[in-house]
Amino acid sequence: MEKRRVVITGLGAVTPIGNTAADSWAAAKAGKCGIAPITRFDTEGFKVKLAAEVKDLVVEDHLDKREAKKMARFTQLALIAAAEAFADSGLDMAKEDADRCGVILSSGIGGLDVIESETRKALTKGFDRISPFFIPMVIPNMAAGRAAIQFGLKGLCSCVVTACAGGSNAVGDAFRHIRDGYGTVMLCGGAESCITPLGIGGFSSMKALSTAQDPARASIPFDGERSGFVMGEGGGVLVLEELEHALARGAHIYAEVAGYGANCDAYHITAPAPQGAGGAACMKQALADAGVAPDAVDYINAHGTGTHMNDACETAAIKTVFGPHANELAVSSTKSMTGHLLGGAGGVEAVFTALALRDQYLPATINYRTADPECDLDYVPNQGRPAPIRYALSNSLGFGGHNACLLFKHWEG
Repeated sequence: MEKRRVVITGLGAVTPIGNTAADSWAAAKAGKCGIAPITRFDTEGFKVKLAAEVKDLVVEDHLDKREAKKMARFTQLALIAAAEAFADSGLDMAKEDADRCGVILSSGIGGLDVIESETRKALTKGFDRISPFFIPMVIPNMAAGRAAIQFGLKGLCSCVVTACAGGSNAVGDAFRHIRDGYGTVMLCGGAESCITPLGIGGFSSMKALSTAQDPARASIPFDGERSGFVMGEGGGVLVLEELEHALARGAHIYAEVAGYGANCDAYHITAPAPQGAGGAACMKQALADAGVAPDAVDYINAHGTGTHMNDACETAAIKTVFGPHANELAVSSTKSMTGHLLGGAGGVEAVFTALALRDQYLPATINYRTADPECDLDYVPNQGRPAPIRYALSNSLGFGGHNACLLFKHWEG
């Protein structure tokens, strides 16, 4: 079967630094930090006090109030981002074959906020008092299902659950679905909202989260003083489309999806393989999938969580794949601004990478201060900059050994 070309025609995002894709990208270009004291619950007794929350978002301005009450927060954020992406694409479903239009939206954990609130209710009022919407609110696939219902997308509808790689897996799987001829249009990405007592407590107990009190020294990927990641929330959604279909309807094209790699370390439930072997193999897959030489890549939006192991192993993996060219690459982590959105990270970072290609602009790794001998690449420290970008990679590496790498190409049409 002939492989078809796939392009990005719509973008949507709700992030800790902006409530639209445009606002989030403008903030990323400006180096805005979205990390602040947690407001979603009382952190008395918690070691972790900071997170990257979505700010000043009135959900009812975007979703029907009665329906919004039947959704977990991750679904609300996903649908708001999806609506923006769909509107941005200019698609008119009255003119489309709905059976060839689908959805893949990831969430790593799903409705953790609802699980906690309904558990409290059950323990005080009895388990028969649990909401009848409890199950459809908490299951991770519900954002995808509701998006399909809202926009009338009757093709493949799925939810990738691969921890922090999920958002990128969703985009990559959607890319393959179109490229291989099974669909024409796909809404894809991810969303997450786990800034809750259980979410923060669980990651804190495994010593994955930064306990820094200063927002400027909390999410500091590749910095020698890094001590863990900062939990973020939000969603990033893209509309992918077969190239000829997009051109025929005069769609605006942000970038082309050129290649995709997906694999597993098969090593440890939380730690990356030594020297980032799995991530390196995944990046090689994405390059081979596109038929692109390593030296054609100018920018990598790194997974860059700010944990010691991730950043050192990802740096080693980049050196393995790119050799001497690694020293000429720009590598930045936008998690320094947004925190880590778990299953939503890959979607948001795909949005940022597409816009970096459009604007020929490298977003910074902000709040970088202390060099680490294990992390010695160009991390675009503190200040973003214009630069020619032909191809850009976006890396996502998740618990369970899941790796996903997306290769995007600058659109010159």
